[in-house]
Amino acid sequence: MRQVFLLVIIVAMTLVPVRAQSPAGAGALAQRIAHTDPAAYRLLSAVHGGAGSMSFTALLNRGAVTPEFNFLHRGVIPAGAGIGHHFHNVVEEMFVILDGEAQFTIDGRTASVKGPAGVLCRTGHSHAIYNPGPTPVQWMNLNVSLVSGVYDNFDLGDTRVAAALDAIPTFMTIRLDRSQLRVPGAPGRGAAAPAVAPDAVLSRRVAGPAVFSTTWSYIDHVLVPPGAATPEVRHDALGEAYYVLGGEGTISVTAGESGTALVRAGDAIPVRLGESSRFTNTGSAPLELFVMGVAKDVATKTQLLTRAER
Repeated sequence: MRQVFLLVIIVAMTLVPVRAQSPAGAGALAQRIAHTDPAAYRLLSAVHGGAGSMSFTALLNRGAVTPEFNFLHRGVIPAGAGIGHHFHNVVEEMFVILDGEAQFTIDGRTASVKGPAGVLCRTGHSHAIYNPGPTPVQWMNLNVSLVSGVYDNFDLGDTRVAAALDAIPTFMTIRLDRSQLRVPGAPGRGAAAPAVAPDAVLSRRVAGPAVFSTTWSYIDHVLVPPGAATPEVRHDALGEAYYVLGGEGTISVTAGESGTALVRAGDAIPVRLGESSRFTNTGSAPLELFVMGVAKDVATKTQLLTRAER
C-alpha cells in the first residue's frame, strides 16, 4: 500500500512541470475562436423583406475587434432566396460569397457576381443579394458602424427577384483571386509576378482605406504555404478579424489572452487592439486567410488614407 501511495506522489510531481509549461492563456485564446458549424445556423425567412429563407449565425459579435465592429456572420443562401433591398445610414456592410454566383444590388442597380467575391455597401447607400440558383451559395457578412454600439437598417420591401441586370457591375466589387497574390514589395500595376520561394507568404490588399466610410480600413487576402509563417503583426492602432478560407495551422497572440491555438477552415478569429498576432501553417495545404482591418479611431484611419499608395 505504501508503495502504491509513493507511486501516486511521484506521478503527480512529474505532471506538475508539464502543466506549467503549457502556453499561458492558450485556453482563453481557443475559446475566442469561433467555428463555422452549419448545425448551429438559425433559419430566418424574408430577411430584410427578401425572398425565401436562409440560415446563418454570428461568428463574431459587437465589439469583438473594436467598439465600432458590429459582427461577422456566416451562413448559406439557398437557390431562390436572398436578402431584401434595404438602406444603411449609420453602418456599412459587405456581403461576401465564397463560391457560386449571386445577384448583388447597390442603390437599385443589380449585376451578377461570381465568387469568391465581395460587394461593399457604404453608409448612406442601399443593397441586397439574391441567389437565382440552381445551387446554394456560401455567404459571409461583415458590418462596422460610424457610432459604437449602433446598427441601423431601413427596408424597402423589394426582393429583387427578376431584377434587370447590368452586364457590368456599377458598384465596387472585390475578388479573392489567388493568382493575384504577391510577395511583399512585388511590383504592381499589371507587372508580371516574379519568381518566389516555395515557402513565401503571399498577400494582396483587395480593398484599401479609401473604399470605406467608417473606421473599417482594409480587406487583405493572405496565403501561407505549408511550413511557413506570417510575420508578427502588432495591433497598436488597428484590430483585425480573420476568417480562415482554407487549410489549417496555429495563431499565436501576445498580450491580452496570450498563447497559441489551432485554427482551421471556417474559423473566425478576432485580434484586438494592443495585441500581436502570427499565423503558422502546420498542415499540408496552403493556409488561406481573409483579413479585415478596423482602425481604433478616425485619426488613425485618416493617417492610413494619407499614406495610401497613389
